[in-house]
Formats: sequence, C-alpha cells, structure tokens
Amino acid sequence: MLADLRDALRQLRKAPGFTATAVITLALGIGATTAIFTLVHQVLLKSLPVTKPDELWRIGDLDRCCNWGGYVQGDDGDFSLFSWEAYKNFRAHTPEFSDLAALQAGNAPLGVRREGSQAPVDTRNGEYVSGNFFRTLGIQPWIGRLMTDEDDKEGAPSVAVMSYHIWSQKYGSDPSVVGASYQINGHPFTVIGVTPPGFYGGRLSGFNMPDLWLPLTTELLIDGATARLKRPNGNFLDLLGRVHPGVNPKTLEAKLRVEFHDWLASHVPDMEPGEKQLWQQQTLHLVPGGAGVASMKAQYEDGLRLLLIASTCVLLVACGNLANLMLARGLKDRAQTSVRVALGASRQRLVRKALVECVLLAVIGGVIGIAVAYAGTRLILHLAFQIGGPNNYVPIDASPSWPVLLFTLGVSVLTGILFGIAPAWMTSHAEPVEALRGANRSVGGGRSWAQKSLVIGQAAMSLILLSAAALLGQSLRNLQHQNFGFDMRGRYIAWINPLLSNYKPEQMEPMFREIDARLRQIPGVRMVAPALYAPMSGDSWNDGIRIEGRPEPGAKEDTSAGWSRVMPGFFETIGAKVVLGRPITEDDTDATRKIAVINEAFAKKFFKGENPIGQHFGPDKIKYSATYEIVGVIRNIRYMTYDYKEAIRPMFWVPEAQTVQYDETAYMSGEIWSHYLYNIVIWAPGNPPGLEERVRKVLAGVDPNFVLYGVDPYSKVVDADFQQQNMIATLTTLFGILGLVLAAVGLYGVMAYTVEQRTSEIGVRMALGADRGQVVKMVLRGAFSQIAIGLAIGIPTAIGVGKLMTDQLFGVKPWDPVMLTLATLLLALAALLATVIPARRAAGVEPIVALRNE
Repeated sequence: MLADLRDALRQLRKAPGFTATAVITLALGIGATTAIFTLVHQVLLKSLPVTKPDELWRIGDLDRCCNWGGYVQGDDGDFSLFSWEAYKNFRAHTPEFSDLAALQAGNAPLGVRREGSQAPVDTRNGEYVSGNFFRTLGIQPWIGRLMTDEDDKEGAPSVAVMSYHIWSQKYGSDPSVVGASYQINGHPFTVIGVTPPGFYGGRLSGFNMPDLWLPLTTELLIDGATARLKRPNGNFLDLLGRVHPGVNPKTLEAKLRVEFHDWLASHVPDMEPGEKQLWQQQTLHLVPGGAGVASMKAQYEDGLRLLLIASTCVLLVACGNLANLMLARGLKDRAQTSVRVALGASRQRLVRKALVECVLLAVIGGVIGIAVAYAGTRLILHLAFQIGGPNNYVPIDASPSWPVLLFTLGVSVLTGILFGIAPAWMTSHAEPVEALRGANRSVGGGRSWAQKSLVIGQAAMSLILLSAAALLGQSLRNLQHQNFGFDMRGRYIAWINPLLSNYKPEQMEPMFREIDARLRQIPGVRMVAPALYAPMSGDSWNDGIRIEGRPEPGAKEDTSAGWSRVMPGFFETIGAKVVLGRPITEDDTDATRKIAVINEAFAKKFFKGENPIGQHFGPDKIKYSATYEIVGVIRNIRYMTYDYKEAIRPMFWVPEAQTVQYDETAYMSGEIWSHYLYNIVIWAPGNPPGLEERVRKVLAGVDPNFVLYGVDPYSKVVDADFQQQNMIATLTTLFGILGLVLAAVGLYGVMAYTVEQRTSEIGVRMALGADRGQVVKMVLRGAFSQIAIGLAIGIPTAIGVGKLMTDQLFGVKPWDPVMLTLATLLLALAALLATVIPARRAAGVEPIVALRNE
C-alpha cells in the first residue's frame, strides 16, 4: 500500500495539469457539500453546549412564539407554551425531573446603561428564565456566579447574567462588569456573572439571541401592568427539564398529561364558553430536549435538506468528471498496464493501485475543499442572516469542527472510491495481447460505453440542478414582486421601542403627535405614520372576533383576526386604498366613539353579503362585541411574513388616540401594552440623503433617551423577509452553474479523447471523400446523442424533483415548461460550447498525416 501511495504521488507530480484539474474539481464538489453539512450539523444535528444534553427533555413539541393567551392552544390542542402557574404546578408534582426550568419564548427588548453613565442607551436582547435555568442545563459561570432560585423570588434584589459574547465584544472582557449596577429599562440591576464561551441559552434561532438573562419574577418589575407572570392563562414559557436516569419517557408523558388536565380542571370557572368545550381535548408531548427549543431547526430544516441534496448532486457530477478523466488516462496508458499484467501483476494489485491514486486525489481535494467550505459557510451565513443590525448575533461558527472534518474525510474517501470504481474495473480487465498488438487504433466498446454513460448521467444531473435553480429563482421573484396591497416606493421604517424609556401609556399619543409633526419638517418627507406594527415588519396582534347581535361562535370555529394600532394618516402613508367608508383621522379621539377600520378579508369573513360600515365587533367575549364601530374598509394588505400561499387573513386597525376601558385585568393589560408603537413609517419620495441621521436628531430632540434602532428602506425590509428563500435560490443557482460547468468539462474531455482515438478513422473517412462539415456533424452527433439521452432521463426526473420541492415554491408549478425549457437550452448551449473545439480539431485532421502515423 505504501508503495502504491508513493507511486501515486509520483504519477500525480508527473501530470500537473491533470492533477490540478482533478483537485480543483474535487475541492469545489467536496467543499460545497461540506459547507452545507456545516450548517446541517450546527442547526439540525448539534446538541446544546451543556452538561449531558441527552438527559434533557422538553414539555411541548412545537415552536411557538411568543405569547399565547387562553386555556386552549391550536386546532389540535397541542400545548407547547405554558404559563408561570402551570410551570410551577409541573415542578411541584413531577419528582421524575431532577430539575425543571422555564425560559421565555421569544425575547425581551432591553435598554441597558451603566449606572451613572450619560451614554446613549445600549439596546440588547433579554430573556426571562427561572432561577434554576443554569443549574438545569449544568452550566458553570465563566466569572462571577449564575442565577439561583433565591434570585427568582418577588422582592429579591434585581440581578442579571450576561452572555460571554456581549461581555467580550461590547465590554472588552472587563472583569469589573461583574458586580456593577446597570439601568435596564430604567430599573437598577446588578450583573452577577458571565456565562461560559459558546453558551447561547436554551434556544437556537436566527435572530434576537439573548445578551442578558433575567429572573422570571423581574418581568413584574420591567413590564408592570402588562406583565404576564401572574396570569394563569398567559402562556409565554418553554419548559426544559433534566430527567432522572431510568425514567421511562412514555410513562412520564402520560403522567404530565394527567397533571396538566387536573390543573386545567381547576380553572374551568375562569374559561371562556368555547374553552369549556375544548379543555378536555388539550394535550402535550414530551420530546428529547438535547437540542433545546429548536426554533432555527423548524425554520431552516427543509431548506437545508434541499441544499444538501443539491450539493450532493454537484459532488456526483464532479465524480463523473473525475471518473472520465481517470478512464481516459487509464486507456491512454493501457499498453503500460498490459505489460504489468504480462509480467505477472494480479488484477487485485491493479485495482488497488488505481483506487489508491483516486482516494489520494480525493483526500487532497478534500483538504483544499475545507477552505472552500469555510468560505461557503460564511457566504451562507451572510445570505441567511444579512439583515438585523450589529446586535443580530447568530451562534453559528463557520470554522470547521471535528464532526465536519470527519465528514469531509469520509466524503473524500467515499468520493475517491466512487469515481475510481470504473477506471479500476477497466484497468483490471486489460488484455495484454490486444494492447501489445496495437489496440490503440480503436476504443473498446465497453470503455466507450462507460465514458458515455458518465456523460449522460452528468447531463441528467445538471438538468435537474438547473431546473431546480430556475424554479426556486422564479419563486423568489414571485414572492418579492407579488401584490402586497401597499406601496413600498419611497417608504422607510424607523424601528423604535418606547418601552425601553419608561414612558407611561398616557404619554404615548401626545409624544407620537409631536414626533409626527417634527418628522414632517425634514426636507423631502411627505407623510409620517407611527404604528404598532407596519405591514411585513414581522408581527401583528391577534384576537378572536365577536360580532354584536350574533351568538357565541362554535368552539372550533376560526374567528381570529390580526390587528394593529396606528396614528392618523397611516393608510395614506403606506399607499393603501380605501374601498369603502373612511380611514382613521385626527377626529378619532379618546372622547369620540371607539372605531376600527377593517380589510376586505375581514368584511368577507364576518359580514359576507352585508355592508360592514356601522357594524360593531369586539375581542374574544360576547360582552365586548360592541366595542368598535367599523368606519372603513381597506383593500387587503399582506401583513405577515409567512403563509404566503394562504389567502390574506382578516385584519383591523384601531386609533392610537383611543383606549378601551375593559373590566378585566388581562384585557386592560393588553390594551395598555398596545399603545407602545414599534414602527414609524416615513414617506419620503426621492430618497433624501442622510434620512436616518435626521430622524435620529429629531427623536433626540423629543427625548434624548428615546430608543431608535435604525431606519431602513421598505424594500430592504421586505427583502429581509425572504432571506431564507434568497439563500436557497442563490445557492441552488450556484450549484446549478457549477454542475453545468463540470458537465460541460466532462463532455469536452470525452469528445476530445474520442477525437484523439479516432484520428486514424477520421483520416480514412476524409481520404475517402468526407468533407470537414461531415466530420463536424459526426462529432456533434456523437455529443448530442449523449446529451439527448441525458435530457430524456433528466426532464421527467426534474419534474419529479419539482414536485418534491412544492413547499418551497410560490406561484410556479413544478412542471413549469418555461423553466424546463430554459434549463434545457442552457444545457444544450453548454454542450455545444464543449464540443466546438473537439469538432474543429477533428475537422482539421490531415488525411495523409493520420495515415502516415498509422
């Protein structure tokens, strides 16, 4: 084996052109596959960086964000978010858990400033967790100490734990941070410790990873009247527990369901009529929690699997290329191989020699492929997480880890064997007598068939990649250019958070009026409209709808509608069309009747065949059904950043100036919270320069402590909503182009070799009267016969692959003839370019020279 290895190295050094071609081809193929596997490993396969993650189990199997009110969850009754009271009930009655921790679903926006500092507030992501959170995960502090149950009691001193990432990046690993006092949303907190490097919490998501962890009980301090902690039906917690060894998960799951039903039964008097009909159908699932709450897994799983398949296809095309190169090289040297056989070399020895050379090539390609993978992973991270600002830390490392390196080694060896099988098989069947008699004059049928089969396979694979890329690219264009129902041209979103500055609810409306008036004075700004959430900004609020004069709807009837709170001029600012009635105006004040504007979907669902103007509705309960009077209907606006294949859902808007006085704490809490608006839509045609700095200056003039995250063009905001689709379409296109180039190179190699082997035959044909045009046709016919067979295999396969990708497609059919035609034409053009040089070389053969060489 060592002798074969030395011989292989010597042979590769003697053929630098062949070696460079092979290594680059392999590096691209292996590197692309490894880059995708890096993401697959970290997003789909990797456990939390905690102690014994296999002992962790999660109560709940769905990724739900971020707040779910009520005693009923989902159409199937599958509970995955829980209230603080339900969590405490589980913890008190389930000794099978050595520890059961709770963590906030979503994040808590924080404004952080060191005590006594006059610097601007630093915006950070926080997460409320139970006092035993770090103990449950088995985490030790890097410096200081971590939170305990004593810290998570009402009245205890307010403390916070900082992530290592922020401590090192923001505070330069300053040890004085621990023990220092910080103002967090205007309240004093003491930072008691820093988590170890690599720890990011109990959830991996693509945005808003926690910078600070706060005790759950401090939610009462920070959120005040809007706090959810004391509401038994305020579900906002994910639950992770460490189970004692030997506990049967199925038995524990059954016990948890009984406990949960007993807890629900104790709250039947508090339930709504519909909830009383459904509470006994509610259930929960106990699932492995080693990966924590896998938010990113749920978001990216299908896309990463698709990309892994696509990169594997590229690797297979590269293997076909290398197999063809090795075949051509083996056939060229078959006289030497025949001499080896004649001198006594066994077929096993020859096969081993060929495979050693192939595996060596693949390993070298794999080593270089690691660099390609590193660059590719960084490209993917840029494509997937390019929007979000400097605080959007994603704990994914592009550097190769041991699992990735082992994967690369395994793929390299497997690749070497894969593309080495055909050359090794051909080598082992060398016939000494034929070679010594001068068999160079023709190509054996078996050898020719093997090479052509590889080209056919490459053509089919390339067509599949190109078709997939075309479908995904068209789908992305359809997503980005659909009719959203509003105008993005010349519009901007200013991202704000009044909650971080400790404003009182009654301060909100006057302050937004002042902001509105001052922003309009900026040169180039035509209109301004603050909103709780603007369209496609990422969220909305939701309620069940009750119509005045109608009975309580059925328990399973979908009465949900999204809603947002806005300032006057909102619809005019975003360019939305009023189709009936009027929009929200300055005349809608707290002293006038409570009004709402609805969209067409709302009118169609709840008032089909009726005029909705003047009708009344309210949230969730019949006693609130007369809360709002409908004064206008707006053309449907695409508001949410998901479910694009579904019809636009019912939606309504209410004025910032109006506050409904509910007689229940939970409803009043939501009403107060909804007055803190997070977006300001600015209509500034002509894209005036320096808009963000001017907006920042205006807001600082209103209040120096006002928090502005940034100002983005609306087109950038919408593009950010399609980051995942953009990543998948871009990478699939790159893989398609790479596969096409490799297939063209493979076809060129085969045709060039074929022309070389048939030089004598071509000379005889031309001596007998064949002209150059006939020779060119002969070569092209040989090439396109292989491409045609590849198309015959590839087209139906591409349609089948398109059907498998249906969930990734929007507004395009898997069998779209335009996309298939485009992919076919690209492949045909590449094939034509690949055969032009061999065809011209064949046409340039001089008969007398060919015959003389013969």
